[in-house]
Amino acid sequence: MVACSLLSCIAIEWLKIAPLQRVSSWLQMLKISALGIIFCLSVVGGNVSLRYLPVSFNQAVGATTPFFTAVFAVVMTTKREGWLTYVTLIPVVAGVIIASGGEPLFHLFGFIMCIGATAARALKSVLQGILLSSEGEKLNSMNLLMYMAPVAVIVLFPAALYMEEGVVGITIALARNDWKFSLYLLFNSALAYFVNLANFLVTKHTSPLTLQVLGNAKGAVAVIISIMIFKNPVSVTGMLGYSLTVVGVVLYTEAKKRSM
Repeated sequence: MVACSLLSCIAIEWLKIAPLQRVSSWLQMLKISALGIIFCLSVVGGNVSLRYLPVSFNQAVGATTPFFTAVFAVVMTTKREGWLTYVTLIPVVAGVIIASGGEPLFHLFGFIMCIGATAARALKSVLQGILLSSEGEKLNSMNLLMYMAPVAVIVLFPAALYMEEGVVGITIALARNDWKFSLYLLFNSALAYFVNLANFLVTKHTSPLTLQVLGNAKGAVAVIISIMIFKNPVSVTGMLGYSLTVVGVVLYTEAKKRSM
């Protein structure tokens, strides 16, 4: 996250890709901080859930993000989707419920953490949309990343020190033993920056709900790859649930085309 903030500073101050924007109020800074904290919670929750759930089921649960996004969008914004759009979310959620009942490696705590991370991602998308499009609080994507990254560091660094004993010493030792380790960290940071930047840029041109539903295509692919590579055990009921979720995503896409 430090690299994300640094890359944004370079792009804004030196390359002049985007103008520097100041935070206009404490309320705006509070929203940016909330976005950073919610982002951290979604990442941590998702990673913790992977200790207890297979990747395939984790991604299937993540497919319910549009449902939570729709709920948060209704509560926090005035923007509404057509009724048919909300109807198409029913098979998305129903598929996950069915898959939960047929998952051989189901774990309650992992499931709770996964649902929490999913809801956090949805809340982040809605809040992200507000900060990028609200006339009174509009921020360029690079500026938003620059302000959000330090908040994430403030939250994640102490948490990492507490939860992962000796993590600093281990990281330094790995970097000393293998110079490529530092390059991997740098590449991962840069990749994370561009992925988040692309996510923010897309949010400016579409609704948070659409962004999350289209993102579920990635989830469907991840389910298939997880089953093929990691040989996760699956049941007929679980596959039925996964399939129903994918059908829901396709129906949602068609509903959006008709409403445009």
